[in-house]
Amino acid sequence: MMKQQQNKGRAPVKEVKEFEEEVIQIDRVTRVVKGGRRLRFRATVVIGNKKGKVGVGIGKSTEVQGAISKAIAQAKKNLVTVPMAGNTIPHRIYIKFKSARILMMPACPGTGIKAGGSLRKVAELAGIKDIMSKSLGTTNRLNNSQAAIMALGQLKSIPWLKIKAAPVEVKAAATETHEKRPFTAKPKFTPKPFPKKSAEAPKAAKPSTEAPEAPAATA
Repeated sequence: MMKQQQNKGRAPVKEVKEFEEEVIQIDRVTRVVKGGRRLRFRATVVIGNKKGKVGVGIGKSTEVQGAISKAIAQAKKNLVTVPMAGNTIPHRIYIKFKSARILMMPACPGTGIKAGGSLRKVAELAGIKDIMSKSLGTTNRLNNSQAAIMALGQLKSIPWLKIKAAPVEVKAAATETHEKRPFTAKPKFTPKPFPKKSAEAPKAAKPSTEAPEAPAATA
């Protein structure tokens, strides 16, 4: 009774979820048994923390909420870590899974997510902000989402794409050390005057020693 009275005036504390959830598709499936048909719901859910971890799960139940909770539990077991190169993927990848064919390519900053359907939701929850992708096969959301997860899981990290900020840090450290040094005034440079040339008298022309040519004879 005392605990209820103490918490009566306070607002309920909301739990911070580690992963964000996105329902891709909910289908009604039937199974033929001896007594007739059994109706259930199948939910396909994608979860991710927008920091490089994403997963997809499938759950079945007689109720929609139960199917979603089962799908979330399965997705947490099948998480994939996505290597990032800034806000995009490190390299191009093409994958074929069942009837789905997925092509993913890295994009320049500011491009956005060029994808549709389940590919867009998978990329958003994985934390990718710039990507170009194309679905070349079926339009089934379940197969496309599973193919996208497989493609992101097969990406390889490229080391030299992560060393872009190193030169900037070195320059910043150099400027800091330069600012801390004491200022010493350099001596002024005084150019020496060029020596003046003395005025000399013009030299007399030398007499030529060659004999003058004889005039040509006239008839």
